[in-house]
Amino acid sequence: MRLRERLEAHLIQIARERDPYLATAGHFFVREYIRAQFAQWGAVEAHEFQEQGTVFQNLILNLPAQDETRRRSLPPILIGAHYDAVPGSPGADDNATGVAVLLELARLFAASPIRYPVRFVAFDLEETSYDRAGSTHYANSLQQEPLRLMLSLEMLGYCNRTSGSQRYPAGLQHFYPNRGDFIGLIGNLKTIPDLIRLNHTVRQCDVPCEWLPAGNRGLIVPDTRRSDHAAFWDKGYRAIMVTDTSFLRNPHYHKPGDRLDTLDLDFLTNVCHSLARGIQQL
Repeated sequence: MRLRERLEAHLIQIARERDPYLATAGHFFVREYIRAQFAQWGAVEAHEFQEQGTVFQNLILNLPAQDETRRRSLPPILIGAHYDAVPGSPGADDNATGVAVLLELARLFAASPIRYPVRFVAFDLEETSYDRAGSTHYANSLQQEPLRLMLSLEMLGYCNRTSGSQRYPAGLQHFYPNRGDFIGLIGNLKTIPDLIRLNHTVRQCDVPCEWLPAGNRGLIVPDTRRSDHAAFWDKGYRAIMVTDTSFLRNPHYHKPGDRLDTLDLDFLTNVCHSLARGIQQL
């Protein structure tokens, strides 16, 4: 099965109502689907946390580095994506696309390990009023364990090549293209060398790419904090959000219309392939 077909197969399973409070059956199904996929490549850990007396789970898969001697000496690259969705939305772009790419990167790096260990984390409760609860609890639990880099996969499959289809927070429109046909890389200042390197590799794979360094933990442009990477910024880690820019491009954001048929699967496939190449070269 080709990469595009595998991504679509994941999306068919994940893109369903899965709010953890109002669509509990869908939420449980998607969580267990991720667990089963991860289990093909290694032992799956459940990081449990509580919100308002209810127990939730982040799911974790650790893959070793390519070189046996480096496995314990190098800090891991953490790649994460949230699997919950807002009430009433199937969340195809937000964030079934991120989870689908997470699963395919795990499959790829299990078969072909890279220089660094890789830790894959499927986060819960990113969408609730307890903003980014899953990733915040997880980042707190690390107790300053070193990480090479954290990558948050946040909406990767919506593309609009029409002029004027891309919006920005005030001022940024003067520096970036007005067509929503690129993937965005948004990192804190510590990640600038990685932003440059990833941007170069992604563009080499013929995927339009733009990058933005966010100072002061993203507080200067608050929209840059809208995913799980912000919990890692707050803890001082190097972290990058990979995104199709969410509501600044996708008119179906947080709506019932965020369906599989609104996605550009060729764009998503190319993003997944280019990210794999970029991470391999870190």
